[in-house]
Amino acid sequence: MHYKVHPLSLAIMLALVPLTASAVDTTNTDSAVYEDSHEGTLQTIVVTANPLKSKLTTSPSTVLAGRELVINRAGTLGEMLNGLPGVSTTGYGPWVARPIIRGMDGDRIRLLQNGVGIVDASSLSYDHAIPQNTLTINKVEVVRGPAALMYGGNAIGGVVNTFDNRIPDQPVDGVHGSAETSLASSNDDRKGAFTVEGGLGNFALHADAFAEKSGELRIPDFARSARQRALDAPDAEQPEKRLPNSDGRAQGGSLGGSYFWNDGYAGLSVSTFDSNYGSVAEEGVRLKMDQTKVAFASEIKNIDGPINNVKVNLAYTDYEHKEIEDGAVGTTFKNEGYEGRIEAHHAKIGPLDGVFGLQFSDTKFSALGDEALVPETETKSAGLFFLENWAVSAPLTLSAGGRVDYTSLSPAGGSNPRFIGAEDRDFTAGSGSIGAVYKLNPFWSVTANGSYTERTPTFYELYANGPHGATGQYLVGNQNLQKEKAFSTDLGLLFENGPYRAHTSVYYTRFRNYLAELNTGKFRNDDGDFVERNDDGALPEAIYSGVSAQFYGAEFEGKARLWQTDVNAQQVNVDLRGDYTHAENRTTGQALPRISPLRLSAGIDYHVSDLVTRAEVTHAWAQKRVPENDLPTDGYTSFNMIASYPFKFSQHAWLAYVRADNITNANIRYASSVLRDIAPEAGRSVKAGLRISF
Repeated sequence: MHYKVHPLSLAIMLALVPLTASAVDTTNTDSAVYEDSHEGTLQTIVVTANPLKSKLTTSPSTVLAGRELVINRAGTLGEMLNGLPGVSTTGYGPWVARPIIRGMDGDRIRLLQNGVGIVDASSLSYDHAIPQNTLTINKVEVVRGPAALMYGGNAIGGVVNTFDNRIPDQPVDGVHGSAETSLASSNDDRKGAFTVEGGLGNFALHADAFAEKSGELRIPDFARSARQRALDAPDAEQPEKRLPNSDGRAQGGSLGGSYFWNDGYAGLSVSTFDSNYGSVAEEGVRLKMDQTKVAFASEIKNIDGPINNVKVNLAYTDYEHKEIEDGAVGTTFKNEGYEGRIEAHHAKIGPLDGVFGLQFSDTKFSALGDEALVPETETKSAGLFFLENWAVSAPLTLSAGGRVDYTSLSPAGGSNPRFIGAEDRDFTAGSGSIGAVYKLNPFWSVTANGSYTERTPTFYELYANGPHGATGQYLVGNQNLQKEKAFSTDLGLLFENGPYRAHTSVYYTRFRNYLAELNTGKFRNDDGDFVERNDDGALPEAIYSGVSAQFYGAEFEGKARLWQTDVNAQQVNVDLRGDYTHAENRTTGQALPRISPLRLSAGIDYHVSDLVTRAEVTHAWAQKRVPENDLPTDGYTSFNMIASYPFKFSQHAWLAYVRADNITNANIRYASSVLRDIAPEAGRSVKAGLRISF
């Protein structure tokens, strides 16, 4: 007899069995990172979700660092984190991808670099890359769920914080550094980077540089899916085996330094990023991106009085990218401004231990040329926040946080008739959260969260009015939009006992006035005139509107050691992880777009001395819950194998690795990708890398 299992039923069953869950070897869901080796346990504090550095946090979080960060480096931040519990990717070819957390992307995911927001244009359009190369990242922290109490309404989906140590926060003894290189067969990708740090008295200096170049991506079959080819005109070109216009290159680097004293430091850095890559959705279109960033960081510790510790982060960014079609600049996007954050840890007030702070920013965005989708807009914001912990008893810790933000948006329509009448808007948004951690015994803990979040509409949700080639739409904003409001809950169960660990969580978020792109059924041309569906240049009109929406789902991860012997330090570990998200428009009952289906991943690794070998399999179910006029996505199964070996040579530490991805050459199309029916993921690929630390 054949039984059909609904994905939601399977997700709930698995979520209720936490002993089967896991993440990548160096990830975990509390404040510690488990370095999966026979050498023991490495503790790494998740500062993004846990500035108080308590043993457990109420927010589900994952850290990627060390060996696994090196082995899992990808061309984009979104692809590198894809597959972690609750994390998928927007997927716009091999050079562009932002993380999606629990089905939410764009302005609902806060991207941070050393604790300060990244100033770019990646949330505006799916074809805009994040100006950051993964080779420069030392650690990534992913916080799932409502992190609004610390980072505002833009973090309703979660926070991704990357660290690069370009401003040293610890004194450096002597001269140290690293160099890293890798080659990948999927697109002939060649990349390399080096970092050098040195100490001189109270000073520490940092320098790094990177470069990367790749060709067009090799794919298993046709670039366009079978469903899409059936809708295409009979004479439409159907590329196969390679994804056209998917090549690119990037380079950049930084110089930084810090001055240290007994109880603190202060430092500066200057960094650059330059890239040129193709838009896989638009033949002949290249995107040339440049960013210059100046950052300041300081921390003062062990202060006597009501304040014990103060941290300051400030960054000024000058960002520009040009969309070049057939050698001519079509549109130039610019985003220039600064963001700062001051965070203070106060002395204990009775049982309360907490932090409070101020965050502020001022940015000016402009888009000039053929795709002037939005007017030049200056956005100013300032926010006050606090987070308090109360250790009620040995097993129970409570937390409460809140934040209020004031944001003003000032558009300048200029001479473009599409933006005449755009008016200033200002908003005051408040958010609050309460949470609890209860240790049932030394191994088991329960976490619970509840939050209310308000998110201010962005400039493109308010003022957009123009063709958007990346999504093939004519987007229209609504300057009368009100704040997005959401109520969220999260319940988690954590187990940890040596090499055995597991975490499972279920969550629910209900939105009032969820700001969504809704197709109106009408069509416009590039000039904004209404046309018929079959007219040349017809684009479906989409308007930003507020609807009632809900998201719910489950995540789980866990690891177990099957066998261990002292002979050659051998061990065998197994792990399992998975997630499921359901998202719908409560007004119409329709599914929201680009939601990842139920995914399961299982892995087994074998250690002998320092050699680690690993085999893993991932299965994603088909995504058939899609909005009207959207195409469903087929499921896929991917097999990967990895081997890594650290060794010493000439008194230096080396790490060599080789990984084979998508060994069966499966046709993989992420349901979360806006280009899933135009641009599949890479076919069978082998990647080899080498890293030296000195």
